[in-house]
Amino acid sequence: MEHWQMESLYGNVDSPRFQEDLKREVELARKLQADLEDPSQDFVETLDRYQEILDIDETLEAFASCMQSTDTKSALFAKGVSQAEEAALAVDDLEVHMLLFVQRRRDEVAALTRKGGKLEAYAFVLGEMLEQAGHTMSPELENLASDLGRSGTEAFRRLQDTVSSQAEIEWGDGKRTGTQLRGYAFSPDRELRRIAFEREIALWKEHAPAFAAALNGVKGATITLDGRRGWKSPLERSVSQSRLDPLTFHALIDTLKESLPVFRRYLAVKAKALGLEELAFYDLFAPVGEGSTRYTYGEAQEFVVRQVSAFSPRMGGFMQDAFRKGWVDPMPHAGKVGGAFDTAFPLFGESRVLANFDGTYNGVSTFAHELGHAFHDSIVLPLPSLLRTYPMTLAETASIFSEFVTLKGALKESTSRGERVMLEDQFLQNACQVCVDILSRFLFEDEVFRLRKEGEIPVDTLCEVMVKAQKDTYGPLAVYHPYMWTMKSHYYSSDFSYYNYPYAFGQLFGLGLYRVYEADPAHFEEKYVTLLSATGSHDAATCAASIGLDIKDKRFWEESVSVIQGFVEDFAHDCAN
Repeated sequence: MEHWQMESLYGNVDSPRFQEDLKREVELARKLQADLEDPSQDFVETLDRYQEILDIDETLEAFASCMQSTDTKSALFAKGVSQAEEAALAVDDLEVHMLLFVQRRRDEVAALTRKGGKLEAYAFVLGEMLEQAGHTMSPELENLASDLGRSGTEAFRRLQDTVSSQAEIEWGDGKRTGTQLRGYAFSPDRELRRIAFEREIALWKEHAPAFAAALNGVKGATITLDGRRGWKSPLERSVSQSRLDPLTFHALIDTLKESLPVFRRYLAVKAKALGLEELAFYDLFAPVGEGSTRYTYGEAQEFVVRQVSAFSPRMGGFMQDAFRKGWVDPMPHAGKVGGAFDTAFPLFGESRVLANFDGTYNGVSTFAHELGHAFHDSIVLPLPSLLRTYPMTLAETASIFSEFVTLKGALKESTSRGERVMLEDQFLQNACQVCVDILSRFLFEDEVFRLRKEGEIPVDTLCEVMVKAQKDTYGPLAVYHPYMWTMKSHYYSSDFSYYNYPYAFGQLFGLGLYRVYEADPAHFEEKYVTLLSATGSHDAATCAASIGLDIKDKRFWEESVSVIQGFVEDFAHDCAN
């Protein structure tokens, strides 16, 4: 099946059930908001009603977005997305009132969540809601902030998204977008990579004033609102949203900084393999080795299921069922968005995966990654909304693990040195982005917040900060990318600052999980499911501790880096022979 099956969900955005749920969401949200003012309102019943509304909201928005992703030119699907977003406004408004309701019933929350209480399982999430309530302005001010956000920070975000996706520049006999130019970074032709990079720099430089205005607007508003809500800094809020404690966060960041020599060795080996004395920024994604193996869609399915089943029969069986039931939309076609994603539908207990399979190993790896997310969904979907909603830091756990075990299988079955080098480089290239580049983004954003408190930051300064962050992380490169801040949409989000470090967490946590498997294969699956089940109802450190991992200890993160270091040594050996 080469298109996903949507009939077991709503079928389409104009179906009677989809339209009925749009109305039901708004009606239930408004009714509950009115009832929250009643002091006799039963707390447990109120929580159940709130979670029912969250389930409807998540399902409607996920479905509309999925439909549009396969046909971005469809007016019908665009209307469905707009309808889902409009209905969600009632839930956004309800959220503030729900936080205040929980805060008013603080003593009752303590009684209900104590050991043996009716809501014992909700102890962490309700405690989190109480903390969030302490960082919430009055409903009037929150509503005002929300309204202004649509014409302020959200408008700036849309500006960045629109300009970065549509901006074009002359090249040869035609024009190229920034996305098209970035694609040449993967070319084996260095001269082509260089010319495309120079065109890209010229494109972003032309539009940099607009991006700078947007970035200054978003960061300025974030500093103001986070301050009014009682956060010491945007970073404090971000770490809290990620369900990390300061000790774990600093252990992660410190390990990333200390791991830089490992990645610089990889970059030096890659430079030598490419016949260069020193890499330029446009060489980072240059292919090394030869990947001659091609896969049909059927072969890709079989390969992923076989590799994953060896580590977790339950996960492998789930992936096989997902393919069989048509939960995957695998092939690129006109009007379909690029990239890949997984999304879940709580009302139906199902997930869907979008991919753009190209027959390469990278396409196979994408299936493993996204179906890892879907397996995670399958573990938490039976739980109520508040107990299954996990933070970004833990969102990549199952996907990274699934991707890594698939890679190990591919390496084991590789038939040539060139293919092995290609696979090793793909892994290290990704790890370098997730650890080194993301650290550079963290350093950049941290400095931008510091400078923004003093006033507007001009384009030249933003470029200088970006280059310094790249020098401090990548080390010596022949050429850096001063305009990287223009194209990364994550910088332009006011809802979650420092968006990128959770990816580094996910990468290293996933590798740490693989070490758990190696230490005790026989009991791995049980521990794995236990961990995934806890991701929505505990902080990251408690989830890790449930299977005996101490992520507050730097040694955990260092051991994960040692897995990467092993790949670097293998890569160096294979490149030299």
